[in-house]
Amino acid sequence: MIGWMEAVVLGLLQGLTEFLPISSSAHIRVVSAFLGWEDPGAAFTAVIQLGTETAVLIYFRREIWEIVSTWTRSLYTPALRSLHAARMGWYVIVGSIPIGVLGLVLKDQIESPFRDLRLVGTTLIVFGLILWFADHTARNKLTLVKHLSLPHALVYGFAQSLALIPGVSRSGGTITAGLLLDYRREDAAKYSFLLAIPAVLASGFLELTEIGGKAAPAWGPTILATVISFVVGYAAVAWFLRYISSHRFTGFVIYRVLLGLFVILAVTLGWIPAQA
Repeated sequence: MIGWMEAVVLGLLQGLTEFLPISSSAHIRVVSAFLGWEDPGAAFTAVIQLGTETAVLIYFRREIWEIVSTWTRSLYTPALRSLHAARMGWYVIVGSIPIGVLGLVLKDQIESPFRDLRLVGTTLIVFGLILWFADHTARNKLTLVKHLSLPHALVYGFAQSLALIPGVSRSGGTITAGLLLDYRREDAAKYSFLLAIPAVLASGFLELTEIGGKAAPAWGPTILATVISFVVGYAAVAWFLRYISSHRFTGFVIYRVLLGLFVILAVTLGWIPAQA
């Protein structure tokens, strides 16, 4: 059962790490293990992600409204279908399919085996190095407005689905895919955030509908964690987009590798259990 102190810490972690390419679910899992707390589980993580996703909805409210309204009108107004906003609606839908399908198929694995800290540590390192490679080989020139296509949207989508494994990072996976496709860092990040909206909202609300068949959650702390994740997340996404406009991802890569090595060492030496 999540307590008030845990709610504050986990809410801060979620808000700080959701939009950075360092995996919020990995941090929640690792910090809980080191502090001797019960693993809050994938369900708790999915629910408090609603807070950070609300931050995205508000931060990108103008772009989201333009996409939703233009896409909707384009369904019965053919002249609008060539507009970027209308096409972006389809790109987000198509890009959301892989994680939606795999999330349902792998639901049992997400709840348990994927949360093994040995796997978390390994994915932090491996996908951190892939991000480094992408960041240093990308031509950083394509833009969403001119170059995003359905095939590219699917590539982004499959990259996002890797985030079902804690340690990969939803933003890290999709940004890496964008860089490998030669998109500008800012554009890769922006599409990553927009693409996450359907998946995160669907996952969070699905967990809410299934709570009736599970042990009753500590609603007070869960709501507190969600609110904190929203406030901190809004500040984090604004900072991150400014930061990557003039910086590479090297600092995040170093952090991921060091954290991954430390987690594997801690499990190997018996400081923390590999599984909750």
